[in-house]
Amino acid sequence: MKSKYDVLVIGGGPAGALAAKTAVEKGLSACIVEKRPAIGAPVRCAEGIGKEALQEFIEPDPRWISAEMTGATIVAPDGFVMQLSSQMAGSKVGYVLDRKFFDRELVWKAAEAGADVAVKSRAAVPIIENGVVKGAKVDFCGKVTNVRAEVVIAADGVESKFSKWCGIDTTVPVREIMSSVQYVMTGIEIDANSTVFYLGNEVAPEGYLWVFPKGKNTANVGIGISGRKSGAGHRAKDYLDAFVKKTFPHGRTIEYIPGGVSVCRPLECTVADGLIITGDAARVVDPLTGGGIYNAMYTGKLAAETAADCIGKGDVSKKALMVYDKTWRASKMGKAIERNYHIKEYLIKQPDTKLNEIIHSVSKINMTEFTTLNLVKEIIRVNPKLMLELGALAASLR
Repeated sequence: MKSKYDVLVIGGGPAGALAAKTAVEKGLSACIVEKRPAIGAPVRCAEGIGKEALQEFIEPDPRWISAEMTGATIVAPDGFVMQLSSQMAGSKVGYVLDRKFFDRELVWKAAEAGADVAVKSRAAVPIIENGVVKGAKVDFCGKVTNVRAEVVIAADGVESKFSKWCGIDTTVPVREIMSSVQYVMTGIEIDANSTVFYLGNEVAPEGYLWVFPKGKNTANVGIGISGRKSGAGHRAKDYLDAFVKKTFPHGRTIEYIPGGVSVCRPLECTVADGLIITGDAARVVDPLTGGGIYNAMYTGKLAAETAADCIGKGDVSKKALMVYDKTWRASKMGKAIERNYHIKEYLIKQPDTKLNEIIHSVSKINMTEFTTLNLVKEIIRVNPKLMLELGALAASLR
């Protein structure tokens, strides 16, 4: 690790890895600072991503693909099962990754491209001069080094302390933090090619429970519930344990990962003088699904492209870097986040009877291609009353 780079990336997840790789490909020097001793662990993610979304950044590799999904199942609160067949999904649903290997592969590619990587290194304090972020004080094994940079890219996840230290308001309302727990389970009976989502206030209040296969008889079994629904005796783990006891009584848990996922709107602004915020740190997780791998890679790559352009022009002010903020908000990803936030806000307010009604009504839909947007459109089509309940949002989906 040198004392100066063009770009200093805080965090070695998908956003940070794509940012560093893109930066060096643009002719810049870059370094990833990762606080964990090993890239990719612990995994705090259900590990699902769409096939086409993944291929936008990297070719699939069997080494880090645990399972290929060709279908999806939604279980209503009353137990009714809605299956989205592989034919309906067009064999495009996606993959369940092995993030331990996937994240490592992304960082390897960044390193191969020429980026420096410093693990077990913590960005302790930002270096700020005249209101401009100029780098960070990095703590590596007890030794603190000043690492200066033209642009710092904060990719340090949902807990993102670096942005807060730079003066950014990163507060997330309690009700918009999903309290999550995930088990990796083996010895369970599952459809190895279909993800399963369980809905209902008895199962996962203001959230959902998932089963994401990772091969034969093995899956990520997890839950996310609203932070305001969590409390003594009814925490996410309590709901998950009850589900596992009932559904997989003979299964064996080989990993246990607790954590939090933001399902709020993105940060009000994702840039400052000398600073760009990406991925979970920018709160660009899909508010409806909690998915964030694609969004992290997209914003990481865009952040480095913006940094390269601004550094080349000799202007890394907030005003110059705002092109990043405006670009991702206007993108397909940005529009989906805003749309899905409103859908999420609508759904979490519905009683189980309403959720049952919606899922029953769309159980026989025939979509040529399964996407979240197409599913929502079909739900509205067969439930005309939702046009009034969703208001302007529903009209925009027509």
